Amino acid sequence: MGYLEYYDLKEHPFTNVVDNRFYYNSVQHYEALQKLRYAIDSRRGLAVVIGDIGTGKTTLARRLLDELEEEQYEAALLVVIHSSVSSDWLLRKFAMQLGVEEIKTDKLEILGQIYERLREINEEGRKAVILLDEVQMLNSRELMEEFRGLLNMETSEGKLANFVFFGLPELEDVLSLDEPLRQRVAVRIKLTSLTEENTLDYIRHRLHIAGAGNDIFTEDAMRKVYKYSRGIPRLINTLCDNALLEGFLLKRKDIDGDVLDTVAVDLGLGAEAG
Repeated sequence: MGYLEYYDLKEHPFTNVVDNRFYYNSVQHYEALQKLRYAIDSRRGLAVVIGDIGTGKTTLARRLLDELEEEQYEAALLVVIHSSVSSDWLLRKFAMQLGVEEIKTDKLEILGQIYERLREINEEGRKAVILLDEVQMLNSRELMEEFRGLLNMETSEGKLANFVFFGLPELEDVLSLDEPLRQRVAVRIKLTSLTEENTLDYIRHRLHIAGAGNDIFTEDAMRKVYKYSRGIPRLINTLCDNALLEGFLLKRKDIDGDVLDTVAVDLGLGAEAG
């Protein structure tokens, strides 16, 4: 028997794998989605979402992608996994995600293909949207200039391509590599940690989705989750997952504050909470 059976859960409630079923629609995430949809639907071109590690940028990106219906949008999500990205590679990737067939090898020809594809999408009455996660890794003036060039493709109705950048605070420095691009940011959103009450609601929400019939965590335990995690969703998940395992091993049907204290020490988070 594992902790799923012990606590009568259908699945793990606190995995850090992005799963839209567990999406927690906090006030700031709701407002962020509304602002991003506005930027996209009004063809503003460039929106930016900035947040510290673990604050839910990738979760928000996946949620936004899921909400962009295929009938109205040609949308794709690109996650940057390394910093050694060339402008040629990036343009080819954009062309591929936009549905360009038989992509050329010459950079200028690829730009021409992207432009024609963007025009096709626009004539279909749809909007082209490219979401990029971990953009702070694209620390290159050349790449920023390429984005500016793509944003220059427009009609009287607005930009042909809409970009949404997601990244760590260092993204501000990357945007500053090309001042004209930085000035083109139409919507800028900063994600922050959850409040204490949001943290409690977040924990209850994920337990409910996973099939829990009760809170499992005492209120004191949930408040200690906030204390140790500082409201950062990724740390909340890690603490709660470990607490469920610890509670199972100790045969505790209700996870209290003492269990959280133990888990926080094991994870090296006790000292950080002060």
